[in-house]
Amino acid sequence: MVEAIEVDGVPTLFAPSAGRTAAGLIFRVGQADETLPLHGITHLVEHLALHDSGLSDYHYNGETASVYTHFHLRGSESDVVGYLGKVCDGLADLPMHRLETEKEILRTESRTRGGTSALPLWRYGAQGYGLPSYPEWGLARLRPEDLRWWVENYFTRENAVLWIAGERVPAGLRLRLRPGARRPVPQPTSALPQTPAWYTGDDTSVVFSAVVRRSTAASVYSGVLERELFRDLRQEGGYSYTASTSYDPRGDGYATITAYADALPEKQGAVLGGFVDVLARLRYGTIDPASVTAVRNKSLENLNHPEIEAARLPGHALNLLTGQRNLTVDELRAELAVVTAEQVYAVAVEAADTTLLQTPHRTTADWAGFAAAPTSSECEADGRRYAHREDGEVALVIGPEAVSIVREHSCSTVHYADCAAMMSWPDGARRLIGNDGIVLHLEPGMWAMPYQEIGALDAGVGPARHLPQPARDPASIPRPAAAPAVAPPAPDGGNVGEIIAMVLLGLVALGLGLVTLPLTIVAIVSGGADSIDWAFLGCLAVLTGLFATPVVMLLRRRRRRR
Repeated sequence: MVEAIEVDGVPTLFAPSAGRTAAGLIFRVGQADETLPLHGITHLVEHLALHDSGLSDYHYNGETASVYTHFHLRGSESDVVGYLGKVCDGLADLPMHRLETEKEILRTESRTRGGTSALPLWRYGAQGYGLPSYPEWGLARLRPEDLRWWVENYFTRENAVLWIAGERVPAGLRLRLRPGARRPVPQPTSALPQTPAWYTGDDTSVVFSAVVRRSTAASVYSGVLERELFRDLRQEGGYSYTASTSYDPRGDGYATITAYADALPEKQGAVLGGFVDVLARLRYGTIDPASVTAVRNKSLENLNHPEIEAARLPGHALNLLTGQRNLTVDELRAELAVVTAEQVYAVAVEAADTTLLQTPHRTTADWAGFAAAPTSSECEADGRRYAHREDGEVALVIGPEAVSIVREHSCSTVHYADCAAMMSWPDGARRLIGNDGIVLHLEPGMWAMPYQEIGALDAGVGPARHLPQPARDPASIPRPAAAPAVAPPAPDGGNVGEIIAMVLLGLVALGLGLVTLPLTIVAIVSGGADSIDWAFLGCLAVLTGLFATPVVMLLRRRRRRR
C-alpha cells in the first residue's frame, strides 16, 4: 500500500519494500521547458548538483527527460539521507567552479550516446517537446546567473515529489529546498500541417509514433502492436531482428506510442510495406482477440509481483507532479481485465489519425495515404532580393520581418518573431532555425549583398536567441569559385586572313546586291514584263546571300572575342 506523507514540505510517497532502500527526488522540469538557446541547462544543473556525491558504494544516478528531472539511488538508509541531502545542498549552491568542466563532460556524453531521435523535431518543431531531437547547443553560452535563475524557478519544494521504497522513511532525512510553485507541463506545439505524415530518415529502420489519450486500453494497444510487428516482420517475414514498441505518458493526459523495426538496406521496402500493413490491419479492425488476451494477461501477471507497489512509485510520483490520476494496483487490475478488442480498435483509429512515420532513406509513404511532412516554407519573405554568386536560380530575400532563400520550386523562410535560435560565426555566417524546424543557412561570401545586411538579421532575431559559435578554419569557409581564366584576344595581325576574307566576300556580295536590287525594282514596276527573267533574279539573290552570310558570321565571332 502506498502511503502519502511529507518530508520538509515535499510531497512524499512511501511503500514498504524488502532489501536495500530505494528513493528518488523528482522535479517537474525537463528539456521541454527550455528554449533552443538554453537547451542543456536542466541537464547541466543535474550534473552540477550531483558533483559532490562523488564516489560511493551505492548506486545513484540522475536523469533529465522531457518533463522531469530525477535524482535516484539504492542503498542503506544513511546512503539515502546523505545522497538526497547533498543533492539539495548542491542545488542551493551550485559548484560553479565546475561549470566549464561539466560542460565538457556533457559534450562528451552527447558524442558517446549516439544520435537522438528525429521524431520529436518533426512532430513538435524546434521548441517544447521537440527539443530532445537537438544537440545541447545552449551549453556554450550558459552563465552562472542563468543556472541560478533556473534553479530558483524550477528546482523548488513545491515543484518536487519524493518517493521512498524501504522498511521506513530514513531517520534524519532533510530536503533543504527553496520555496516555489508547481510548474504545469508545457503545452504541445505542432510542426505538422496534417497527419498521418511521413518523412525520410536513415537507412536502418522504420519508426512510428502516435499521440493518443492516456488509458489502459492504449497501453494494451501498444502491446498488441508489438506482437503483430514481431510476428509479421521477424517470425514470418524474416525482415527484421528487432520489432518493439513503447508507451510513454506525456504528463498532460496524453501518451506517445512509439514503434521501431530495424531493416537491412536490401530489406527496407519489405519492412516498410509490412509495417504499414500491420498499422492498416489494426486501423481497420482486424485485431486478433488472442493477442489482446495475451497482452492483458502479461500485464496482469506483472501486477502480481510482491514488490509491485514499490516498483510503481516513480510513476506514481510523476503522476502526482503532473496532476494525473494514480490508479491503485486493484484499480489497474480491474481496468485491464475488461479491455476488449473493440477498445483496442478505438485506440488504433485514434493512433492512425496522429501517425508520424519515419521511412528508410530513399523511400516514401505517400503510396499508403500519408502526407509528406513539410521540408520547405509556404511563402517567401517580402524584402530586398540578392543574387547568389554561383547559382542564378537561387535568391536571398531579407526583409524587416523575415528572411528567405528562394529556389525555383521551394523556399525556406524564417520569421524573426518565430526564430527559435540563430547560430552566428565571427566570419558572418548565420544559421536561423525556425520554431517549425525550418533551417536557413547563410554564407555572406556567396551572396551579392552588402555586409550590413548581417546586422539587420542580428537585430531582427535579437541577442537573447543568438548562439555564438567559435571561429572556423578559413579554408572551410565557402567562397565563390574563381572565374575561369580567359585567353587574351590575339593581336590584330593574327586576324589578317579574316579581315581580307570579309573585305573580298563583302565586295562580291555588295556588287551582286547592287545588280539584283535595281533589276528587282524594274520587274515590280513593269508589272512582271516578259523581258524580265525571274529565274535569273532568283539566282542573283541566292548568290548575294551566300557571299554575305560568312561576312556576318565572321563579324559576330570577332565581337565575342572582344
